[in-house]
Amino acid sequence: MAGNRTLSARNRAALDEWYTQLVDIEAELRHYRGHFRDKVVFCNCDDPYESSFFKYFAMNFNHLGLKRLLTTCYAGSPISGEQLPLFETAGLRDSEPPREPYKVEIREVPDLNEDGAIDLLDVEHLLRNDANVMTPLAGDGDFRSEECVALLDESDIVVTNPPFSLFREYINLLIDKGKGFLVLGDQNGAKYKSIFPHIVANKLWFGYENGGTKWFRVPDDYEIMTESRKKVVDGVKYQSMGRIYWYTNLDTTKRHEPLTLYKRYTPEEYPTYTNYPAIEVPKVAEIPMDYDGEMGVPITFLDKYNPDQFKIIGISTELAESCRGTPLRRTTPLRRARSWAGPASFFTRSGMASTWACTSGSSLSGSEPHREDRVEEDHGPRGRQGLPRQRRRRRRRLRRQAQHPAEVPTRVCLRRQEA
Repeated sequence: MAGNRTLSARNRAALDEWYTQLVDIEAELRHYRGHFRDKVVFCNCDDPYESSFFKYFAMNFNHLGLKRLLTTCYAGSPISGEQLPLFETAGLRDSEPPREPYKVEIREVPDLNEDGAIDLLDVEHLLRNDANVMTPLAGDGDFRSEECVALLDESDIVVTNPPFSLFREYINLLIDKGKGFLVLGDQNGAKYKSIFPHIVANKLWFGYENGGTKWFRVPDDYEIMTESRKKVVDGVKYQSMGRIYWYTNLDTTKRHEPLTLYKRYTPEEYPTYTNYPAIEVPKVAEIPMDYDGEMGVPITFLDKYNPDQFKIIGISTELAESCRGTPLRRTTPLRRARSWAGPASFFTRSGMASTWACTSGSSLSGSEPHREDRVEEDHGPRGRQGLPRQRRRRRRRLRRQAQHPAEVPTRVCLRRQEA
């Protein structure tokens, strides 16, 4: 057990050391080129020796028309200095120990090697020969430190892959400072209590290249349990993630594209929740075109959210009347009872049942089995109606799911904007 706890602790720490690939950065940032001209860009969670964010902005410094590029890194990166030799950098030759945190500030990237093009070789030459570009930090390089917050105040736009474990604090710092940003985060981060209100207030939304499979470089000692999510290329370990999204407050053309609606509302197809006055919409593509009331839609709707077309009311975990303490009944032949102790959720009487269904009948929560669950043992293996007993039980289970409220996954509650 002690070994497992140690491994889990090391993996949690390593989770904040995931390095984004350049191809994913280029695919997203090509949509924002007009935002960066004459701006100060700050990458405040990036070791310039390993970060592809730094490489992208350094190589495209002149093309994007940047005013300045600032980069800071946190002390003790597990793969620091593997691509560019740290000792050969002019500004850090007298720094001890060699893996102290540092700041990189670039105001221009000239063609130092005179090959007629601006590329990573010019950036490497700049770092190795200009002592004013890279300097050590007095603190640990944490984005919350006094030094880094002061640099944040000097910047216009922040672009990086922040520590996932500190995502709430990171986003709120950027919004409190009034900075533009484009950062990576887990899709589930949108549901956090301190994050979702920013989406409702149109201070935060999703970028372009969301979801799919993104491969991140991880430390060599990071344990990857699923083989299909692991690969090693030229001795470098990578892990894939499928729900990584771009969070931004930079305006995009995507968020102004209307969602095409084609279905019409019927009470049978769109049941109303039992604990909140809104209808259940199981798929984003099935949002009815002629319903003006409140609707609960999957969290994936946020990737298609157009504030000109819809108004977000809130999220089910905050809006729903809580079922805490309500008797629950398992929607399987097992007859064990429980009480709901989870967060508030929407419930519906349709077949959208989860493992536990919310019920008010006392006969359903006690030790006595429900009448429909009793199995007649004296009518042979096919039962009284001549149907296999397994099919009869399944039919009874489906009827119970239609009769008793069933928990629905987290929903975004919205309504259509008035024309």
